[in-house]
Amino acid sequence: MGPPTMPGADRTPLASPGGGPTPGWPASPVGPTPGWPASPVGPASYGAPAAGGPNSADGSVWWSDALADPWRDPAAPTAVVVPGVVAPGAEPEPVTDPDAPGRPTLRHLLLIPVITALLAGTLGGALGYAFAVRGGAGAAVLGGAPAEVPALAQRKPESLAGVAERVLPSVVTVRVSSLGGTSEGSGFVATADGHVITNDHVVAGGTGKASVVFNDGSTAPATIVGQDAESDIAVIKVSRPGLRPVEFGDSDALAVGDPVLAIGSPLSLANTVTAGIVSALDRTMQAGEPGGPVRYYAAIQTDAAVNHGNSGGPLVDGAGRVVGVNSTIKSLVAEGQEAGNIGLAFAIPINQAKRVTQDIIGTGKARRTVIGARADGPTGVVGGGLRLAEVEPSGPADGAGLKVGDVILKINGRPMTEPTDLTALVRKYAPGSVVTVEYRRGSARQNTSVTLAADAK
Repeated sequence: MGPPTMPGADRTPLASPGGGPTPGWPASPVGPTPGWPASPVGPASYGAPAAGGPNSADGSVWWSDALADPWRDPAAPTAVVVPGVVAPGAEPEPVTDPDAPGRPTLRHLLLIPVITALLAGTLGGALGYAFAVRGGAGAAVLGGAPAEVPALAQRKPESLAGVAERVLPSVVTVRVSSLGGTSEGSGFVATADGHVITNDHVVAGGTGKASVVFNDGSTAPATIVGQDAESDIAVIKVSRPGLRPVEFGDSDALAVGDPVLAIGSPLSLANTVTAGIVSALDRTMQAGEPGGPVRYYAAIQTDAAVNHGNSGGPLVDGAGRVVGVNSTIKSLVAEGQEAGNIGLAFAIPINQAKRVTQDIIGTGKARRTVIGARADGPTGVVGGGLRLAEVEPSGPADGAGLKVGDVILKINGRPMTEPTDLTALVRKYAPGSVVTVEYRRGSARQNTSVTLAADAK
């Protein structure tokens, strides 16, 4: 390692021009400079001032190159003039303003590293922020090594995601214009030529102008084919090629606990899918708005989230088959307030909805299944049941031997506790169906078979 050099100097060792102590100056405290050749005229004093010293009239100091420098270019002059140091007899170097442009000053030299540090800090902070946002601080590797996609993430056709993907293209949002504005609900494509099933209360009061919105956002005009208020089923039709009808299941084959999906447009949120189970079967319902028709059906109860706008949409089983038409919900809100889901939703069994739909498409109206008898209400006695207040002559009940005063205990094993039960459960079956009726006459319990009929009205 060589001797230190000044920035910009030619690294020429400096010595006293006289080769010895300079008159008027103290002796060099360092003596011979280690690592340098001895001065030919005397001991070298690296950096010692020459004659004149600080007591010179002009304060100038000059230096001599009395030693050979092994690093020096031989062709270079042997004397070095250092800025600000004047040789004897030479004119002093003009003095300039230390802040003048073009000449670096101590302040400039101090400012350069400060500005550089500030710029480096700013750039480093920006890069650090970008790095933290993109990759996280510390370049930590999150998660384990990629592995085979788990079965649930593969969305097999039988998975809930697979079922939803398959059914959604067949589900529509139904909009119907009325005097009070626009009614909105849900529906699903039942036939390839454009018949759509929805609820009667979705289209009730409509002026005839309707439309549907498909899951891809496209729309098509629709016409109302027919409706049945008591079963709460209506049929509309759209003209559109390439429609994909749903696959129908068997609502009579359902069991409590079966998984189901409710699909529709709750609160105008199209293509919404919620999941739950079958909570109960044959939950008899009597629904309707004040002053409107009374609707009866033995419903499928589910805890899948259903809200306003889901009406008319499909309830599908774990295989993607439609097993019900979402229709009503129960809520704890006060009358007149907006109701919301609390896990108690009810769907019309699809076997009943299909039958009504076929009647509407074929004849423009639906047949009502009747038993030909009317019940008063709960008997209030042990064993329960419904006491018959009226039996129509030559009707199904009369033909099976039932009489006024008989107490109906069960129909096809389903206990009767409310008048709604008798009407709703009978409507579940198609005209011509044979049901077993357990009843009590006096103290005797008996069974009879009743062939249900269609309402003649």
